[in-house]
Amino acid sequence: MRHSSHADPDASVPDAMDGVTLRDVVLVGGGHSHVVVLRHFGMRPEPGLRLTLVCTDSQTPYSGMLPGYVAGHYTRDEVHIDLRRLAAFAGARFIRAEVTGLDRERRRVLLRDRPPLRYDWVSINTGSTPRMAEVPGAEDHAVPVKPIPRFDERWQALLERVRTRSGPLTVAVVGGGAGGVELLLALRHRLLAERCAQGADPESLRFMLLTRDPVIMPTHGPAVRRAFERLLARNAVRLHTGAPVTAVAAGRVQVGGDRWLQADETIWVTQAGGPAWLATTGLPLDEAGFIRVGATLQSVGDGRVFAAGDVAAHDPRPLEKAGVFAVRMGRPLADNLRRVARGAPLRRWRPQRHWLALISTGDRQAVMSHGRVPPAPHGHWVWRWKDWIDRRFMRRFSDLPAMATAPSPVTARLAVDAEEARQAAALTAMRCGGCGAKVGAGVLSRALAELRPLAHADVALGLDAPDDAAVVRVPAGRALVQTVDHFRAFIDDPYVFGRIAANHALGDIDAMGAVPHTATAIAM
Repeated sequence: MRHSSHADPDASVPDAMDGVTLRDVVLVGGGHSHVVVLRHFGMRPEPGLRLTLVCTDSQTPYSGMLPGYVAGHYTRDEVHIDLRRLAAFAGARFIRAEVTGLDRERRRVLLRDRPPLRYDWVSINTGSTPRMAEVPGAEDHAVPVKPIPRFDERWQALLERVRTRSGPLTVAVVGGGAGGVELLLALRHRLLAERCAQGADPESLRFMLLTRDPVIMPTHGPAVRRAFERLLARNAVRLHTGAPVTAVAAGRVQVGGDRWLQADETIWVTQAGGPAWLATTGLPLDEAGFIRVGATLQSVGDGRVFAAGDVAAHDPRPLEKAGVFAVRMGRPLADNLRRVARGAPLRRWRPQRHWLALISTGDRQAVMSHGRVPPAPHGHWVWRWKDWIDRRFMRRFSDLPAMATAPSPVTARLAVDAEEARQAAALTAMRCGGCGAKVGAGVLSRALAELRPLAHADVALGLDAPDDAAVVRVPAGRALVQTVDHFRAFIDDPYVFGRIAANHALGDIDAMGAVPHTATAIAM
């Protein structure tokens, strides 16, 4: 099998084989845009294009159903997308790791505690990160909703604290946008149910909403705001507008720099920005730290970098940080990743001016918000409509169709190799490919250049001066214990599989009572 020249991070010559050119697209983050991208590539693979998804979690929640999950209307599985399964459907590698930066000059994604990943193009869809460090005490005493993939762990811890506390409890939500209002009402519904199940007095629970803006939900119409103001008042939620939170302490929050309010639990749904590592990339960012992109969803400073969802700041027209835009960006992002790999002109994405938002109220009701529907219809029927839309969306990523063996980029390469092998077999009776079947010396040298061999007195000739074979001395009075094993890869992360293979071999040596001395790597 021929080896990809992409082992060389500085290679400028494409790795081509009879029309099959391998190019690497790395998807950073498992946000809504990227799950749409993966599904599109699963439905229609792109020959020669290899996708790699890098994410800190193997499951990602759908933000549209998160309030319903908090309220207790959905199970955890119903609101989460299995990223490993979706990546497998798309023929993509899945790597569970934390991204720490980009080396744009060498085109590498930097990862914590493991080697970097090379890319030809990289797309970033990590969502936003709460900027809690700007508010004293917030990181220690508030529960952030974002990043959403890790919210469930924080939510379960909060729920347990509430369950074990029997006395009065005040819950504060910081952030008066649609997300903050919707989450507060979901929290209220769930926590009241928990108190009633315990036989405790539900009146011992109090809720308040704090926002720096003069009104709640400023991006929605007046009718929608009035509907939720009435709803908050009817549910005895204390509303504090024009009230920026300036500090958080144990059991209380500071408003406006001089007034303290009791808050036993504080939920943070505001002041989000881009991940901190973006500041080290040299990419043009907006004032909140989001990646500035143009109409093609490429960074305005680097055409090899794409961004979508909350982490993208859309230069042609600023957009609200809403899940609807993240989902809508998925299709044009997938199309432009195909087109850039083909060398075709990219298409401009034009987001809609008005969009439908169905905002739940915690109790299996919802309010409809649309720029062209001022009355703000609401009720159980709106919730049922929202539930139908959300479940249909999630089925797209759980009920994956059985594809007719459409080849992934790697499968396409293997198919080409297999055809070449069959042609060669027809021309010669030689069963073995001989030395000509090996990886080329130049490719192998570039790959080995990445290694840092350790010096050892018993290794007379090793990788420090590689030759046709190694020369190893066996100390007097000792025996040489050797092992070699082969097993098929059962994980698509080469770094993790390499560690598994090394541990497997070391286990064989340890079972013989021997100690590691030298190692030989065999790749097939």
